[in-house]
Amino acid sequence: MRSLQVPLWLRLPTRMYVVLRRPERITILGQELAGIVETVGKNVNRFRQGDEVFAATGFNLGAYVEYIALPEESEDSVLAAKPSSTTFEEAAVVPVAGLEALHFLRQAKIRAGHKVLINGAGGSIGTIAVQLAKYHGAEVTAVDSTTKLDMVRSIGADEVVDYTQEDFTKRGRTYDVILDVVGKSPYAGSIRSLKENGVYLIANPSVLKMLRGLWTSLTSGKKVITETAGRDTADLVFISELIETGKIKPVIDRHYPLEQMADAHRYVEQGGKKGNVVITV
Repeated sequence: MRSLQVPLWLRLPTRMYVVLRRPERITILGQELAGIVETVGKNVNRFRQGDEVFAATGFNLGAYVEYIALPEESEDSVLAAKPSSTTFEEAAVVPVAGLEALHFLRQAKIRAGHKVLINGAGGSIGTIAVQLAKYHGAEVTAVDSTTKLDMVRSIGADEVVDYTQEDFTKRGRTYDVILDVVGKSPYAGSIRSLKENGVYLIANPSVLKMLRGLWTSLTSGKKVITETAGRDTADLVFISELIETGKIKPVIDRHYPLEQMADAHRYVEQGGKKGNVVITV
């Protein structure tokens, strides 16, 4: 959001939303959080003072703060009770990535025995997607850089591919589901790597990939899905239950205090983070 590292077709709308010359509508970044309810409005029914919660704030952002006001119910944000078995830091990294991973794998109707490949498995969405796929009984191939391979193995990946050494689309393997978290897998090669009724999920698509995906879905037995997740409280509660029962474990690379926010952003921009980076307020 800050540096407009979004698909080309989203750059102008994003820039117009935050205001062209300098950010005015959004002045505080951060899209997910965990904390303690300080006070509630008179019409709030699900929460009370002292409740431990975690949340995704939606497109208005604003999570990098000591205090934030959120609605109990909203089409954009989502708020739920924090898993009691986790720390606030562990819970804070889950909402956005968890909702996205859950959304895409549900769209693919993933089930036991499916062969699933996740490109970008070592990031925030990818680490949860690997664990969700294993929860459903799938065989998971994780694609990422050299330094992340041991980590993705540790969270359940059955096979790993180092994209700095090998192109997974040239291995001659086929999959029921390919989830491209970063949106950089070769389109034609990915389609060839799908089984006849396979599903190609693109979490960060370009306009060209969206158009090609529509054509592929209309003219073949293979399906391409690019629609991102909505915000549903029931989904966040479901993810919380999976964490509570040990089916999902949040992956944290580093912690930074709020005062070192700029350093945290610089580290993430290097592209080597494993899972998530946490800001501690």
